[in-house]
Amino acid sequence: MACLFLFLSSGRACASDTLLSAPLNVTIRELEVNSAVVTWEILEGDPVIGFAITQQKKDVRMLRFIQEVNTTTRSCALWDLDEDTEYIVHVQSISMGGSSPPSQPVLFRTPKESEKMASKSPDEVTMEEVGDAAQLRAGELIIIVVVLVMWAGVIALFCRQYDIIKDNEPNNNKDKAKNSSECSTPEHPQGGLLRSNV
Repeated sequence: MACLFLFLSSGRACASDTLLSAPLNVTIRELEVNSAVVTWEILEGDPVIGFAITQQKKDVRMLRFIQEVNTTTRSCALWDLDEDTEYIVHVQSISMGGSSPPSQPVLFRTPKESEKMASKSPDEVTMEEVGDAAQLRAGELIIIVVVLVMWAGVIALFCRQYDIIKDNEPNNNKDKAKNSSECSTPEHPQGGLLRSNV
């Protein structure tokens, strides 16, 4: 009863240990046509174990509710947004005792695709393009390695076959040389391969 009286008179006296402060400095970063990242800060000492985000189109009653616990992150990606649309976002901290009040609402508008492309200079390279280029290079590298391994295999097979042919061929030449050298002895100087015309 005393606790109830203190709570009513001071506003938070009994529940001060379990109530959290609303997240501060809620901002929208990395705003894209179909996505954005919401970031926030919390007061030091708040026993936060997660967050809850409500996302709503400005003139539509439908909400998207994102909740994550067992995390210390202070940001969340918003996805599947419509281009050129206004959204309102609130963030709440979550503790073992419950949720904080919602943060101040943050209003933002996603850009149009044409605006996003116009704002990008021709020489500007995004991280997404760098990732695509790196992935392409990795694919090209794999193809090059496969082709080099195949060529090495072809060369190895050729060398093996060439050694077999070479081993067989000199035996035939040695046999011929033996046959002709048998005829060329000191007793038969005219029977050899090299004949002198003296």
